[in-house]
Amino acid sequence: MIAGKEVILCKYGEIALKGDNRSYFDGLLLRELKSRAKRYGNFSVTAAQSTAYIEPLDDSCDIDGMYECAKRVFGVVSVGRALAAEKDIDSILSAVRSYIPPRIAGVKRFRADAKRSDKRFPLKSPEIAALVGGAVLESVPGIKVDLHEPEVSVTVEVRESCAYIRAGQEKGAGGMPLRSNGRALLLLSGGIDSPVAGYMIAKRGVAIEALHFDSPPYTSERALEKVLSLADLLCEYTGHLRVNTISLSHIQEELRAKCEESYFTLLLRKFMMALAERCAQSRGLSALITGESLGQVASQTMEAIGVTGSGISIPVFRPCIGMDKEEIVTVARKIDTFDTSVLPYEDCCTVFTPRHPRTKPVAEKVDAELAKVDFEGLCNEAFEGMRYYYRSI
Repeated sequence: MIAGKEVILCKYGEIALKGDNRSYFDGLLLRELKSRAKRYGNFSVTAAQSTAYIEPLDDSCDIDGMYECAKRVFGVVSVGRALAAEKDIDSILSAVRSYIPPRIAGVKRFRADAKRSDKRFPLKSPEIAALVGGAVLESVPGIKVDLHEPEVSVTVEVRESCAYIRAGQEKGAGGMPLRSNGRALLLLSGGIDSPVAGYMIAKRGVAIEALHFDSPPYTSERALEKVLSLADLLCEYTGHLRVNTISLSHIQEELRAKCEESYFTLLLRKFMMALAERCAQSRGLSALITGESLGQVASQTMEAIGVTGSGISIPVFRPCIGMDKEEIVTVARKIDTFDTSVLPYEDCCTVFTPRHPRTKPVAEKVDAELAKVDFEGLCNEAFEGMRYYYRSI
């Protein structure tokens, strides 16, 4: 690390609590940060003491873009920009006086903190903090110390190679590094809930692919474009996303022609789950992810979920199951998918919607209705027509 250079500090979250296998999680996080950094220039990415250091190696690096990107990397709990300084108190205070004032312009209340990881440094943390606070008071007119309710904390971290001076930090994405907890398939509908579900499971370290069901000509190309736009937004967190698509047109036509209308949604959902399981297994994925929220719509009652999910041999994750709509919308706004999700383009679930759908279905009756069509044959036909689109940041 070169003194006088601005760097990005990424603090680890719960992986710092891991035991003997911690190096596995550290390696995944560092690999993800290195992969993302290539998009923004020639950066060095190293790690020590539960912190990743992202250092620009030339003037062409987009440090602003990399900083924003780092906030969306799972496993990082906080992100800050800092100036590296030589490890002597005069250099540290000089750096504070030059680096901090423009970064806290307009701030009225601050506190100074110090963390001395290198115990060989002659001053202890409270002594460093007191001197740093004095340097800030000298160089920022009108500012006052407030230890209890500061607007910003000016922090000096004395580490092995350098001292790092920063003014505040921002929350990172948190969670676990991608690919640390397996791979799963997200049923991506184009609505509000499913992108949120995908984000929430990816945050737990699961690498995801997506499966979207369309129904041409009943659904339009604009509906598919909307889903791909949602995939692009999820890529800000997942890095890349393969979106598989399967047409349900013939299945829906068969259901309309041969089955009782009130069961259409349930029967279609049975097909969707079976096709999703087949897609997941063909792609080496170990679980399904849905955006179901208990009681939100007719197909998401306890009885309906029990019927439509029966017979699936791999785990089905439903991270939104106990959330109300307002809570889901809050997350959708946070990850910037809400405005795209509410675009008024139809999806396959709005085609042939029954006027009075069953909310408390009996499994035997659903099976009897399903027996009226060639379930395996229709699944085979639909699966053979599967396509995919690859998205990445």
